[in-house]
Amino acid sequence: MNKSVFILGVDLDGVVGDFYGAMREVAALWLNRPVNELTENVSFGLDEWDINNFGGYERLHRYAVTQCNLFSNMRPIKDAPSILRKLSGRGIRIRIITNRLFLKYFHRATITQTVDWLDKHDIPYWDICFMNDKGAVGAHVYIDDAPRNIINLRKNGCRTIVFSNSTNRDMPAPKADNWHEVESLVMESLDEWQTGTLGLFGAEGFRAVSA
Repeated sequence: MNKSVFILGVDLDGVVGDFYGAMREVAALWLNRPVNELTENVSFGLDEWDINNFGGYERLHRYAVTQCNLFSNMRPIKDAPSILRKLSGRGIRIRIITNRLFLKYFHRATITQTVDWLDKHDIPYWDICFMNDKGAVGAHVYIDDAPRNIINLRKNGCRTIVFSNSTNRDMPAPKADNWHEVESLVMESLDEWQTGTLGLFGAEGFRAVSA
């Protein structure tokens, strides 16, 4: 890890981009159902929409990216772009870390849509990493919404903020319900890092990555 700069590891789907809102609209087309019939209160994998009877999540995801340009058309989560610009302006290195390449054969479309979307919404970043093992790339603080990612990061000693949604309601704090709360938590960690006191992060059982 670069010891001269504070690094924030940022997930995209469900954290910066409204992944579940976008997938709900795509799924309504794919299932030929009114969008208001699909609950917004979903779990990881979207089983609540009965997609397994139509080919399952992987098939829906492929359709969303290749036929509906999911990662180009997704709306940003409220305040995410502007607060990331503020954090970047304070000298924080934004490292995008996403597992969007988990399906084969359409990586080019996924990468192109991702980069174009980040540019379109003027979301600052120094690095972008397409990978499953998010802890391997190194950050002082991570923000994610996927329960499995959060568990793995914390298990490996990585300070991780949960961005709250219906898929992670049972995950322990620290949590942020919106990007203003993210900003506050990140700035607290930045202050600890600058003063050499980066340590426990308020959630029992895990410790921050040292500066």
